[in-house]
Amino acid sequence: MPAQRIDGQALSKTMRAEIADAVARHVAAGGRRPGLAAVLVGGNPASEVYVRNKRKACEDAGMASWLHRLPGSASQQELLDLVDQLNRDPAVTGILVQLPLPKQMDESTVIRAVTPLKDVDCFHPENVGLLTAGHPRFLPCTPFGVQQMLTRTGIATAGKRVVIIGRSNIVGKPLAIMLMQKPSKAFPEAGDATVTVVHRGTTDLPSVTRQADIVIAAVGVARFVKGDMVKAGAAVIDVGINSVDGKLIGDVDEASALPVAGWLSPVPKGVGPMTITMLLHNTLRAAMM
Repeated sequence: MPAQRIDGQALSKTMRAEIADAVARHVAAGGRRPGLAAVLVGGNPASEVYVRNKRKACEDAGMASWLHRLPGSASQQELLDLVDQLNRDPAVTGILVQLPLPKQMDESTVIRAVTPLKDVDCFHPENVGLLTAGHPRFLPCTPFGVQQMLTRTGIATAGKRVVIIGRSNIVGKPLAIMLMQKPSKAFPEAGDATVTVVHRGTTDLPSVTRQADIVIAAVGVARFVKGDMVKAGAAVIDVGINSVDGKLIGDVDEASALPVAGWLSPVPKGVGPMTITMLLHNTLRAAMM
């Protein structure tokens, strides 16, 4: 029997309606209207589309949104000055600096410049540290989206074996932290799972992934995960976004994985919409703080 598809687009629609309702109640009670300021440096086409989708999602949820553009030739100091301005603007509750940045800019320096209280991407070292310690201020958007997909689909993580393919600061590392920790009052979303993080250089990688109840592919290589790397009935979450001949392709080879897996998230319409939804969640949380 082929795997059940996990429809991230449908899940995100449900969650965005919940967030819009929470925003309306927060504002009606006298709270500050959540507002997300996006900063786009240069004209990367993929970034243009992503930022446009984020702005529309904000407006649909009843949040304010702003887009600040800088040319690709802008200096790092110009960007830092803009970030400082947004840090001090009380109407802005969340700041998003769209990555990647031009080569003349140091991403680490820019990430650290965003005040942690408005770091709704959860990239700042202070917020990463709070997450690691089990007292998160925010949860990073893509990992949080993966966690919600599992939870809302009824896929248990507690006590399960999870293999994450990929060790990036944006997905692999924070997701491993989220899924391995024990749930607590401060961190009820924690997964309580047994987590293994692997990468393309891992020796005999298929033998590791075949032990997993849940496989999360975040390696950045189109169709990297084949069906023979998946245990029968396992849940497979595809975080990859790769462009192949003008089409969006995930890190999972769906043709071979579908007959083996129990659940599979597609690309597109999987983790992507959930990532934007969790950004809205964090922006609301920032306003409420």
